[in-house]
Parts: sequence; C-alpha cells; structure tokens
Amino acid sequence: MALEKTLSEIHDQLVEQYAEIAQLAGGLAHEIKNPLSTIRLNIELMAEDLAEGDSPQDRRVLRKIDIVKRECLRLEELLNDFLNFARAHKLELEPLNVNTQLRETLDFFRPRAVETGIEVIEYYGNNLPTVMLDKRSFHRAILNLVLNAQQAMPEGGQLVVRTRTVGDRVAIDLIDTGCGIEPETIKHLFDAFYSTKRGGSGLGLPTTRKIIEGHGGLIALQSEPGFGTQFTIILPSLKRLRETGD
Repeated sequence: MALEKTLSEIHDQLVEQYAEIAQLAGGLAHEIKNPLSTIRLNIELMAEDLAEGDSPQDRRVLRKIDIVKRECLRLEELLNDFLNFARAHKLELEPLNVNTQLRETLDFFRPRAVETGIEVIEYYGNNLPTVMLDKRSFHRAILNLVLNAQQAMPEGGQLVVRTRTVGDRVAIDLIDTGCGIEPETIKHLFDAFYSTKRGGSGLGLPTTRKIIEGHGGLIALQSEPGFGTQFTIILPSLKRLRETGD
C-alpha cells in the first residue's frame, strides 16, 4: 500500500512538472513570436527601400533579404505548430455531429484538392450518435490528416472520407491512394519533431493524435508503400461518455 502511494505521488509530481514545463515552453514560444514578427516586418521594409535599385550590390542584398524573410516565415510556422501542439489538450467540448464537422473541413480543403488533382469521395454514415467535440481543434486534426494525404499524392489521386459506427462509438476513415509509408517511418510518425519532409516541423501528426486522445478517442493507421494509407479515428459517443461517468 505504501509503495502504491509513493508511486502515485511520483506520478502526480511528474504530471505537475510536465505541465509546468509545457506552460513555460508555450510562453517562451509566444514571446519569441513578437520580436520575430518585428524582424520580418523591418526586413520587408528594407526590401521595399532597395527594390528600385539596380546595382549588383543592391541585387545581392535583396537576395540575402529574401533568404532572411523565408527563414523568418519558417520560424513563425514552426512556432505556430509548436503552440498548437502545446494547446492541443485545452479543449472546449460541445455536442456536435461528426458528419457536419467533416463536411465543413472538406469544404475548406476542396479548392486545394481541385488545384492538386485530388478527388474527394465522401461516405457518411446515417444516424451517427452525437460526439463531444472541440470544433476548432477537431478541424485542425482532420485538416492535418487531409493535408498529409495531399502531400502523399503529388500527381493527384483519390481521398475517401468515410464515417461509420463501431458499437456505440463513431469511426472516421481517411483513405488515400498516395505513395504509402514505409514500416520504419510508421514507428516514428507520431513522435514530436520527427519529419520526413524538408522544412517540416514534425508536429502535425503528434498534434493530431494529442487532440484525438484529448477527446477520449484513438487514432490508428495502415499503410502499404506504393498503394496508399488509411487513418482511422475512433471517438466515444455522447451516450458512452455519459455511461462512463455514471
């Protein structure tokens, strides 16, 4: 009994320390964004001042300024991804229809799908139970998966989005006809800062998993190199959540 109590106390201390570190890291990232935005703004103003110059020196300076601008933007994107990851556990849940939320996200993605030659095929289950969702975070999680699918199909392809019931839970399948994922890569796919993409933050899928788990759900994937990938999300229904709480 004493050992169990000690282990419980250690666990609570570790959770508290992790929360404190996460808060400090999030605060630091937020503070870095402000001066970084100022740097980028002033770099853009410098570029405007030099835009009319046509000397070799002016052109060399402008090329260097362009490099600094790109790196500033990359850092801002990394910081935004990190802040999204740090905030993924802060959910404001409300009873929502999964089909409706998916349609809204896919409507948002559709112009890019048309531009990149991706056909989005939707199959929505009937009479799905209501799910407690954080609307903004759920949108971000699904969008991360959809954008991953798009990047896996550089020559175009098909993305199937399907909803169904699994017992008293709701399942979402996202199936692409892309290049697939190697087994060794799958092992690390949800690790923070792991990325196979040049310039990627490696936080998209870890953030997605954190959001889904924050909803009491789980995410799994199956993939075959050369044939495509399927992500499956399973979420508890409002009915199940109530039964669990009773």
